[in-house]
Amino acid sequence: MSDTTPDPATSTTADDIEGTTPESTAPKTESHDPAVPEAYAAFMRQGWGERELDVPRHPVADLAAARRERLAAAFPGERLVLPAGTYQVRSNDTDYRFRADTAHAYFSGNQTSDAVLVVESGSDGVGEAVLYARPRAERDTDEFFRDRQYGELWAGRRPSAQEIGDSLGIEVRHVKDLPSFDDDRKTRDLSKDEDLARVADELRLVKDEWEIGELQEACDITTLGFEDSVREWDRVLEHGERWIEGTFFRRARAMGNDIGYDSICAGGSHATTLHWIDNTGPIQPGKLVLLDMGVEGRNLYTADVTRTLPVDGTFSQLQRELYELVLNAQQAGIDAVRPGAAFLAAHHAAMEVLAHGLEDLGLLPVSAEEALDPQSKVYSRWTLHGTSHMLGMDVHDCGRASMDIYPKGDLAEGMVLTVEPGLYFQADDLLVPEELRGIGIRIEDDILVTAEGSRNLSAALPRAADDIEEWMGRLRG
Repeated sequence: MSDTTPDPATSTTADDIEGTTPESTAPKTESHDPAVPEAYAAFMRQGWGERELDVPRHPVADLAAARRERLAAAFPGERLVLPAGTYQVRSNDTDYRFRADTAHAYFSGNQTSDAVLVVESGSDGVGEAVLYARPRAERDTDEFFRDRQYGELWAGRRPSAQEIGDSLGIEVRHVKDLPSFDDDRKTRDLSKDEDLARVADELRLVKDEWEIGELQEACDITTLGFEDSVREWDRVLEHGERWIEGTFFRRARAMGNDIGYDSICAGGSHATTLHWIDNTGPIQPGKLVLLDMGVEGRNLYTADVTRTLPVDGTFSQLQRELYELVLNAQQAGIDAVRPGAAFLAAHHAAMEVLAHGLEDLGLLPVSAEEALDPQSKVYSRWTLHGTSHMLGMDVHDCGRASMDIYPKGDLAEGMVLTVEPGLYFQADDLLVPEELRGIGIRIEDDILVTAEGSRNLSAALPRAADDIEEWMGRLRG
């Protein structure tokens, strides 16, 4: 990201804010919808009983209030605008499932669409916040029974403004009342202002105890999803990568909010494609399958875990040797994680192991030490990517933080990052022996930085080759 920050306009209107939809009296309908005579419309607006939603106090309410205070303190005397986002059309008849903007959800707890959090920071940096949201429509409107996007009979019952406010502990007003912001006060819109986006991400780098619990839960559900997949291995062999994808998604939806990212279910040579998300291939005996999958919990914190499994349930000698090389590299990376260590320490430690392993395999054109020189890095032909990224509400979390803080800064207690080295030998790579071609191996875990060093949040999934073989055999019966 560029280090330059645009000077935001001091006059902002509601229509300027990305992620909101202009309020209209006309319901969202389609051209093929049946006509609605006035007699029918009038009849639909009457005869409905009152029904409140059970929306309990959100566990993040008090935490979010404290987060807003920290955000306001960074911009004294300014107005901060954080939109939730709106629906995106998928196939001209439906929308993608809505997922609120991360910063909006972090600082408000709100997950409803078309909402805008406005934080008014005083000159002393003390903030006052209002959430402008789109609550359910009254029953005396056409929106209630005709609107495909927000209508209760089409899309379900949205909470009222009072219910949202009571749950989140924040004042809530209808989004149609969002001010024009045409005064002289400096207004920063998160969707446009790089400095606000940077600070918002930097404030999320260190996780509190509640967030760590959410990430642990996401990892625990992810473990169950991996176990589900192995239990259904006969179906996997029959239907291929698609079956694993579907099986894991079922667990993610049953116990979480969604998958945190498109699952990578890569059998055989597909494992050498880093983001293989087509998941259309077979799962073949004698091969390996790389599974990179993570559950997003109901409060939007996501796991990100990878295991590479032998399709037959046992590794061949070559597969085991390559697997253990990657495992040793990952362990070196995990061992490097501690408070005060450079964020890149895990990467450097893992690459040191992989480079020497590639030298032992006779693949490097130079020595491992020469290959590790930043001006060379020829070992990267077979490692391809970095070893770590921050993890939280986004799978690649806090990506707009200042580069001096992340990735060039140091780790602190409460940060969570992945450690995920890999080896990838492309099927058409003529610089490796034929028996290596088409093999891809990655091992990834979610690591919490603790006062003493680190804790593996995804440790419930086995990593060692022997443990994987025992685990697969036990689950398959």
